[in-house]
Amino acid sequence: MESEALTPGQKLRLALELFESGRELMRAKIKREGPGLSDLEIEQRLAAWVSARPGAEHGDSSGLPRRFREPAA
Repeated sequence: MESEALTPGQKLRLALELFESGRELMRAKIKREGPGLSDLEIEQRLAAWVSARPGAEHGDSSGLPRRFREPAA
């Protein structure tokens, strides 16, 4: 069976769904680690995590962002 490639719109939708899933997982982790936190405090911590995730300050992978790399030979 031949699989069809995703359209750019489908790829974007998938990326956004994955991002939202990641947010939901982190929200659950914050609630679990701080059972007394208010909803506002949870959302503030989630926003801080999204803004500056430890280990991904400059993106989600090691090395230079693709736009700064030399083209492959």
